[in-house]
Amino acid sequence: MRVLVLGGDGFCGWPTSLYLSDRGHDVTVLDNLSRRKIDIDLEVDSLTPIVPIGERLRAWKEVSGREIGFVGIDLATEYDRLASLLLDMRPDAIVHFAEQRAAPYSMRSEKTKRYTVDNNVRATHNLLTAIVDTGVDASIVHLGTMGVYGYGWSGSAPIPEGYLTVKVDTPDGELEREILHPANPGSVYHMTKTLDQLLFSFYAKNDKLRITDLHQGIVWGTQTDQTVRDERLINRFDYDGDYGTVLNRFLMQAAIGHPLTVHGTGGQTRAFIHIKDTVRCIEIAIENPPQPGEKVLVRNQMTETHRVLDLAKLISDITGADVAHLPNPRQEADENELLVRNDQFLALGLEPTTLSEGLLSEVTDIAAKYKHRADLRKIIARSVWRKGMETAEDLMSELPSDKR
Repeated sequence: MRVLVLGGDGFCGWPTSLYLSDRGHDVTVLDNLSRRKIDIDLEVDSLTPIVPIGERLRAWKEVSGREIGFVGIDLATEYDRLASLLLDMRPDAIVHFAEQRAAPYSMRSEKTKRYTVDNNVRATHNLLTAIVDTGVDASIVHLGTMGVYGYGWSGSAPIPEGYLTVKVDTPDGELEREILHPANPGSVYHMTKTLDQLLFSFYAKNDKLRITDLHQGIVWGTQTDQTVRDERLINRFDYDGDYGTVLNRFLMQAAIGHPLTVHGTGGQTRAFIHIKDTVRCIEIAIENPPQPGEKVLVRNQMTETHRVLDLAKLISDITGADVAHLPNPRQEADENELLVRNDQFLALGLEPTTLSEGLLSEVTDIAAKYKHRADLRKIIARSVWRKGMETAEDLMSELPSDKR
């Protein structure tokens, strides 16, 4: 299968590209390398050393004997080049990772808010219109987020996979309809994903595009069976307050002797998935697309849920790290329940990689090996959700002076 991976140089895109190539697919990466530029702007690098994209691709050819193509295009601004690429390549499937992925970064400033909307929404709409314009018959697999649902859904009813059946009383009797699950975004980033799903719904209905929208949980872990083959293939390990996912941040903090920074009570429950399961889910999705004329296929891409405080306690028990409670820079409830359906991926053969001490050790080993690369000044979350909330300096003051 010819697969075009948009954003294939990123945290999820890179291991997905290697995995699909290793499984025999003809893979081309499209990326504007914006994530690397954001590292420069934030003055922080991945904990793991990330070599230039050309070196990455050469290393993969050396260890696998397979080539991955690369095209540098800004999906949000270079529509004509995108359309030409689609006509030349005529991919069978397009995997769409090409969006700014961090909620804290999207709330950092007016500049990052506007960039997140401009990049994410324009990129998605350019892709959809280019497929319609060129007539290329490619299915789309988009990496969305569990955050489109928000975290206000509580009780014993699990979050369904994308759609909700509602009943409305009318003068002629009860009317039953299936609608997209009500969106409740908690950041500008999450808002762009909710806009994505409306765009997908329209183009699936109007132009019969074949679209799968994956509502993914928080990704943990670093390596896959492909990225471990050569250090030049290693995946990103973000630990900073903007891009570091909570579990990876905790593991890095434990490795360097820094307190595990829990924001607020830690009672927030989140959905999680290992990076190995992410790449497997993408493969399942491209091999099982919807038919033309069908509604967008929504799958919840997660394997388990945990409270943030429980994760911190687990890692503290394993490593002996202290736990520090800091003010929460987000606008969210102190606690929430989270029950999620993920029946579709399980039915299609996903065998979940669940959290365990053995797997935590795999990530801890990565964190320990590269802990000398950590910049302690970048650990604390520096983005606040609205003016008047505590600043980064306020958050820093809550830590012992030797940890600031």
